[in-house]
Amino acid sequence: MPDMNAPLRPGVISGDYPEQQDRLLPWPEALWARVNRRLTKQRLASSARLRQLLVQVEQEATTINNQNATAFTDQLARLRQRMQVEGLSEELIIRSFAIVREAASRVLGKRHYDVQVIGGWLMINGMLAEMDTGEGKTLTATLPACTAALAGIPVHVITANDYLVERDAREMRPLYKALGLSVGTVIEGMDNEARRKAYACDITYCTNKQVAFDYLRDRLTMGRHASRRQLEVERLHSDNARIDRLLLRGLCFAIVDEADSVLIDEARTPLIISRTSDNPLEAQTYQQALQLAEQLHEGVDFTIRQQQCIILLTEPGKTRLASLCQPLKGVWTGQRRREYLVKQALSALYLFVRDKHYLCRDGKVQIIDENTGRVMADRSWELGLHQLIETKEGLALSSSKETLARISYQRFFRRYLRLAGMSGTAREVAAELAGVYGLQVVRVPPHRPSQKNTHPDWVYRTAERKWAEVIKRIKEIHKSGRPILVGTKSLADSEYLSTLLSKAKLPHRVLNAKQDAREADIIAQAGQAGRITVATNMAGRGTDIRLGDGVAERGGLHVIATERHEAGRIDRQLFGRCGRQGDPGSFEAIVSLQDELLKMYLPLRMQRIVQNNNDSKEASAGKWGRSLIRLAQYRAQRQHKQIRRDLLKADEMLTNTLAFTGRAE
Repeated sequence: MPDMNAPLRPGVISGDYPEQQDRLLPWPEALWARVNRRLTKQRLASSARLRQLLVQVEQEATTINNQNATAFTDQLARLRQRMQVEGLSEELIIRSFAIVREAASRVLGKRHYDVQVIGGWLMINGMLAEMDTGEGKTLTATLPACTAALAGIPVHVITANDYLVERDAREMRPLYKALGLSVGTVIEGMDNEARRKAYACDITYCTNKQVAFDYLRDRLTMGRHASRRQLEVERLHSDNARIDRLLLRGLCFAIVDEADSVLIDEARTPLIISRTSDNPLEAQTYQQALQLAEQLHEGVDFTIRQQQCIILLTEPGKTRLASLCQPLKGVWTGQRRREYLVKQALSALYLFVRDKHYLCRDGKVQIIDENTGRVMADRSWELGLHQLIETKEGLALSSSKETLARISYQRFFRRYLRLAGMSGTAREVAAELAGVYGLQVVRVPPHRPSQKNTHPDWVYRTAERKWAEVIKRIKEIHKSGRPILVGTKSLADSEYLSTLLSKAKLPHRVLNAKQDAREADIIAQAGQAGRITVATNMAGRGTDIRLGDGVAERGGLHVIATERHEAGRIDRQLFGRCGRQGDPGSFEAIVSLQDELLKMYLPLRMQRIVQNNNDSKEASAGKWGRSLIRLAQYRAQRQHKQIRRDLLKADEMLTNTLAFTGRAE
């Protein structure tokens, strides 16, 4: 875990590429370090200390509020000089906060609220600030980001997608410029030179995937056995030294926006860098694998475990497969190889669904991130699965991949010298954030009291009745002139609902992975009077829907969820699009007992009971239906937590057994 007193910038002590080393301390020492850090953070986050902080920042502000531009610039230069020498002392942090707040007021016309000052204080001290949606986390992040950058510390502001990277950097750039700080962005499709230039800036906005993969690329560039001294010597006699080809300047200070999404929801899958490998027979092999898989029968030859997303061959299935493979040669003669290939083919057929897990665009299979609803254009499934799905869809086959490097999000983010974060929905996973990342979650009160109106869930027995009620409810709210945001879990559901709305002659717009190019325009219009917007999870995090003229008087934005997610936190993110910063708004969920959540995570016996009850003449499932949904969410979260725990254990095993130069990538 990061040392609160360690130097946080490249230099003589921490090296040119500083990062937290993987090392296992003896348990008494590790326990003492954890307790000491927790006590320090509790002191810094105590109510008395936070009240004192606000008083101190305000006192500092009185000396600079009336300064002219020249005097303000001189004071900023003196502060920067002191911070370069003394680092992040409490006195200088407070002075920096006052100066940043004054600069924001002058340049952006926005002055940080007290709750934003509190959030900034928590983050500069390595904690996670839980702030309600709409509380201005983008502006809040400028306080710790500017303060650290003024001290010479490279800052990574990490958020969930490219849209937010570009939006946040663009909106805050005038403030950084006024403080003499450079800001860069790293997004999909940039070449290495552009990435290197962006990471060389004082503050870099990027997504978690981009920065983690760039780190892995740096590990590959440095090589397995090269020490820092060897790399420096290489620079003396080479015009293309490896150290000059590195993208990042180390892992110094990260501020993670939507931290629960990045550090929890996306931490179930390892990050893998691979290279293409040519096999002239692979197209035929994949075609044969699918043909064999189609001849096997579910429940007899194989079973599907939806929760774990795996397929198991039964003993009769293995025998039948061996019989089917007798006329074939090559890979089909080996039992382990043929069974593995056919299980992958069965996964392509039964576990991965078009317009839910992926879409076909421009002749390619493009993966849809289930957490964000966005396309991951340059990502592919490994171990032949991607090629099998391409074969299933009748598309040209991409080259197979050979793994070069891998790392989990848990191990990657623990390598930052200091890690901080912010989110509106972190309390449910506070224990895991503390245990895995050493991040203490501290609740920050809202600037204004909430005016959200919460409706109870409507749970219907069948999906058909659910969609009918969704349309009925949209019609009712639409008559009042209020804007409506309808959240769907998948791209296919968003398009199905769009069809129903068109039949009902209700004008609307759709935001999903197919319309990602129009995202900014759709979001900008979503708060206008009478607007109906259907969206996947793309509208769930970071999107700021501003109310149009007269909308607040009509009751504000109304949000409808058409399906509950595995985590209640993700539902709360969608509902958080309404009632922002004290605006009026309301939300409700209209779901059914045939939704995927219940099919995936309820025990089979309970699913049979639900199916039998769906024959009842009553449309609504009532309180017992809501209880079933809560049970399914609980089981889903327990399953996901176990997957993350297993991944971390596997990573730690690699660290202990296969590490080279202290690394297992």
